[in-house]
Amino acid sequence: MSPATDNTREHVHDLTSDTATIPTDEMFDIMKTATRGDDVFSADQDVKDLEAYMANLLGKEAALFCASGTMTNQLGLRLHLTQPPHSVLCDARAHVFIHECGGIAYHSQANVTPVSPKNGLYLTAEDVEANISKDTLAGSPTRVISLENTLNGTILPFEEIKRIRAVADKHGLPLHLDGARLWNASQATGVPMSEYGKLFDTVSVCLSKGAGAPIGSIIASTKERIVRARHLRKLMGGGWRQAGFLAKIARHCIETAVPTMPETHKLASRLAEGLQSLGLRLVLPCQTNMLFIDTAPVGLTVEDFAVELRKKQIKIASMGGSTISRIVLHYQVTPQVVDDFLVIAAQVVQSR
Repeated sequence: MSPATDNTREHVHDLTSDTATIPTDEMFDIMKTATRGDDVFSADQDVKDLEAYMANLLGKEAALFCASGTMTNQLGLRLHLTQPPHSVLCDARAHVFIHECGGIAYHSQANVTPVSPKNGLYLTAEDVEANISKDTLAGSPTRVISLENTLNGTILPFEEIKRIRAVADKHGLPLHLDGARLWNASQATGVPMSEYGKLFDTVSVCLSKGAGAPIGSIIASTKERIVRARHLRKLMGGGWRQAGFLAKIARHCIETAVPTMPETHKLASRLAEGLQSLGLRLVLPCQTNMLFIDTAPVGLTVEDFAVELRKKQIKIASMGGSTISRIVLHYQVTPQVVDDFLVIAAQVVQSR
């Protein structure tokens, strides 16, 4: 699938997020063939087919198709949080903590215990064990552990997840996964999605990031929990009617875009290595489709690069005088875009 054609302006290669993929004409043609039932009443076949497919893929009994990863994360956590006072233990950088509008407090009346990993990369069983709260006098006891994989493009090792699962079981706590980019982790490690899924009680997976669908996310768990999640989705205003066309194209994207992830990861590595060779620093290791760069070592700001990249229709995240930027590749980023990026970056560094 190639980017959709827009004759009114040049195509912009947007590297700010993997949600920036553009629906193609082919995708709109496929959407026209979708079933047109009412998903509020579980009456759309394409939605039901997608949910069954994703449940099986993740090793779960059932799944629910929702509008966003924020919704599926909040539903997943709410299923485990039934009576305050209670809290969620998660990585201090976690999406559920930082980028979901305080949803844990709003939807579940829960506190958050944000934990900074001692190794600087990912939470370990020791990090989790040391921060579980059992304080029933003046605290908010931990009721669920939430992990994220990938997080900032880095992979939470499968063996470490198993160790954290053992800690959760020891304390009788459920484990939720924000797997917005779980496909990236699976493609990079070779660990099947189902093997990841089996270690968690609830799993959220985004369809509009690496899979490149226009919209949507999945929450997967037991049949009983998904019945409850459907009820809570309605409470949140998330019941959608004729959603079959979104489910139809999501399935198509899973089957066509996900297999291209290894090539996207290679391009991200090539871009990371090229920028490092110019003197830029990687803030985190580039393990999948994402890199965080620091331009300070070459005495430049991100905006110095962004201005020149825009002339080649390449867009990166740039804020004021910042020297840090997140760059995210996806299936619509071609090798030529990476080549152009590196040529322009070299020119900017040489002209400083």
